[in-house]
Amino acid sequence: MAEPAYVTIAGDYARRIRTGELPSGTQLPSYAEIAERNNVSDIVVRKAIELLQNQGLVRSVRRRGVFVASRTNLVRISPERQMQDPETTFGNETEREVRVERDVERVPATSDAAEALGLEVGSEVSRVVTRASEGGRPISISDTYQPARVEGISTATVLEETIRDRIPSPEHAEWLRVGSGDLVKSIHQRFVDANGEVVMISDVSYPRDRYDAFVFRMTLD
Repeated sequence: MAEPAYVTIAGDYARRIRTGELPSGTQLPSYAEIAERNNVSDIVVRKAIELLQNQGLVRSVRRRGVFVASRTNLVRISPERQMQDPETTFGNETEREVRVERDVERVPATSDAAEALGLEVGSEVSRVVTRASEGGRPISISDTYQPARVEGISTATVLEETIRDRIPSPEHAEWLRVGSGDLVKSIHQRFVDANGEVVMISDVSYPRDRYDAFVFRMTLD
């Protein structure tokens, strides 16, 4: 799925803010200037600024403009991140080298995976382990399972995410270099189609200090 223009613009500013190129208190260009530079409409720019505000990266001062906030790198935004691959997501947060490794295999479903996907224990499922590092430092690892007959999430209509601090699995702890008994920030995802069938589950682990807060924005019909 192509990344929306407002996500691209917000990602560019987010990266510049988080790397210190735009320090706290810096005033962003006007909406009109950003629109002209990126060849987009004012509506697109407004959505990009709203996304940056929701991430805690900028603040709007009435009649003065938009300024870089005093505290940055606060928030993980959803569902915008679900439209990005990890390379883009983490690339928008840093100028350091981001590496993403994926292991893909077909395996028998464990009891937990089978129950979550509504399958028989031992049914063939696709498992993808995704590991991400930033400048050589591990920053994320995920386990994703899908029924063997399903590919991707194009049929999903609902995403549920459960967030908590928890002790990671041994594999996640090893990758994130977490000590025994230490907690990580964990996100359990369920992608569900219109028929109520779970088409993908994923468990993502981040270092506990990676994000201070998690913000979710939904469109209400």
